[in-house]
Amino acid sequence: MRRPSFKRPGASGWRDADLVTAWQASSLLLGYPDEQLLARRPLLRRAAASLPAEAGLRLGAFLDHLDAVPPRDLQSDYVATFDHRKRCCLYLTYYVHGDTRKRGMALLRFKHAYRAAGLELGDGELPDHLAVVLEFAATGDLDQGRRLLVEHRAGLELLRLALTDAESAWTPVLDAVSATLPPLTGRDRDAVARLIAEGPPEEEVGLAPYGADAPAGGPVLLPDPVVPGGAS
Repeated sequence: MRRPSFKRPGASGWRDADLVTAWQASSLLLGYPDEQLLARRPLLRRAAASLPAEAGLRLGAFLDHLDAVPPRDLQSDYVATFDHRKRCCLYLTYYVHGDTRKRGMALLRFKHAYRAAGLELGDGELPDHLAVVLEFAATGDLDQGRRLLVEHRAGLELLRLALTDAESAWTPVLDAVSATLPPLTGRDRDAVARLIAEGPPEEEVGLAPYGADAPAGGPVLLPDPVVPGGAS
């Protein structure tokens, strides 16, 4: 049974069905650009074409990039962008807590939200990876997923700005995600300014129990995307 397409003013009038499509497509496009992702380009193009322009055109622009660049170069760029630049980190709690003890508790909050929806992550996978959160929001619990994204709005904005400054090919994907969320509040803007000036907190602690060795590409919660158009 399809989810009803209600409009929600907190998401700038986006229909639930469009949020689901935008978040799942963005989740996949923020994953490591392997053969599986590249094979899904026709499906993802159909999904992008079904979305409002503020997200669909941006996802389409990134898909153009995937078409134009050799896979090995895409993969090298992905690692250089998300593994080697702290301000381009895809793990949302890092922006709030850095590598501190408080981050461990924040990670548990994500895991509890997933369990409440009947979903479990594999061992060694961090639950705050943006691709995972978007997949959860799209296919697990839309309201709880949106809550997690909005709570980490400042970190998402810093990531978007960092990708923009680096002229990263992944910038349009973050632009598309931001377009689905409420505008930044004054409090969010203050938090972004503070992060730009100071960076995340620093306190080296062991996070191995929470999957600190997980690859930056991150997992998605379900193996098959649920986007319009059927399989490619």
